[in-house]
Amino acid sequence: MSERHFLSGNEAVAQAVRLCRPRVVAAYPITPQTVVVERLAQMVEAGELDAQFVHVESEHSALSLVMGSAAMGVRTFTATSSQGLLYMAECLYYSAGGRWPLVMMNANRALALPWNIYGDQSDALGLISCGWIQAYAESVQESLDMVIQAYALAEDPAIRTPVLVNLDGFVLTHTYEPVDLPEQTDVDAFLPSGDLPEGYPGTFSLTQPTSLAITAGPGDYPAFKYSQHRDMSRALAQVNVIARRFAQQFGRYSGGLTQSYRLEDAQFVIITLGSVSGTVRAAVDEMRRRGVPAGMLRLRYLRPFPSAEIRKTLFGVGRTATVAAIGILEKDISFGHQGTVSLEIKAALYEQGQHHPLPPAINLVAGLGGQDIRIEDVCGLFQDLTALACGEPRRTLQFMGMEMSP
Repeated sequence: MSERHFLSGNEAVAQAVRLCRPRVVAAYPITPQTVVVERLAQMVEAGELDAQFVHVESEHSALSLVMGSAAMGVRTFTATSSQGLLYMAECLYYSAGGRWPLVMMNANRALALPWNIYGDQSDALGLISCGWIQAYAESVQESLDMVIQAYALAEDPAIRTPVLVNLDGFVLTHTYEPVDLPEQTDVDAFLPSGDLPEGYPGTFSLTQPTSLAITAGPGDYPAFKYSQHRDMSRALAQVNVIARRFAQQFGRYSGGLTQSYRLEDAQFVIITLGSVSGTVRAAVDEMRRRGVPAGMLRLRYLRPFPSAEIRKTLFGVGRTATVAAIGILEKDISFGHQGTVSLEIKAALYEQGQHHPLPPAINLVAGLGGQDIRIEDVCGLFQDLTALACGEPRRTLQFMGMEMSP
């Protein structure tokens, strides 16, 4: 059972956290994440959430606090954004290496300089190698559902990897949508108690004492890093398992590594992530009305990266058309090269290229600093893809709205 509520993305995350019953919440407000910790403070004050709410002095302290709490076997939560995520950078690597099952919400926001409080995804995409699982929500409902599933994923003993749930700043964090809010009993049935079980790996225990956060020399260090990679890779399968279990418990499928739209016979495909997926979906419909076989592949997870699923979706058995050209639409740039997502996609397709020619691709960098992305802009990318497939010259890296130098 569930109740229908009208919530912003920030409020939906706060409600999801309440339902997951963390016992420690570390709070350091930063725009556009602030409402999350404000709502959680109100819930703790009203007795709706039985947790220690700690207003720390910095984002670095926030992540340090939840690391220590998780090491004691306690479920935790914190949230951040943009410069705050960068300030946490040391602790991101530390917590991933410590294998603590943390869940954190990040409100994607542009990075300085120049100073900008509006949304793009440069913050999280600049830290995809820090060892955290990274998920990107499209809607307010999915923001709530993704947080609940994140705890199940992070706390799986075979995974034991922190999860960063990303919401596009303002576009999702401050936009209100109807949301199905689950009953507490249903979430309790989906997730275990707010404490990790006695003897959970990586936590202090009087009955099973271990050393945590140790030093490792060259002989041992690679084994620790390999175990991080191995267990995050295991999450590729577990994400889909948890999504199916979530659907059984709550009556809706709101998960998985990727999401396809009109891809079965699509010849021109845009790959993207986050809230702009709704705009791309509308552009696909518009291009179909114009007779262009367009489709969308949405990435829900950037780490672990679903390479095999992407190849299967684009080139696998069951497709009724060959992909003629691919567009990668993203809200970041890896300066001096391409967008981060574009690099990931091309690496994923390389294995396919050993057997079949790869379609040409255009990387469109758009939405930086909150730049508006319209349906017409996405249709323009589809038009460039059709021209590229016909042999007409097109820039393979484009900045939306910019006249690029030769």
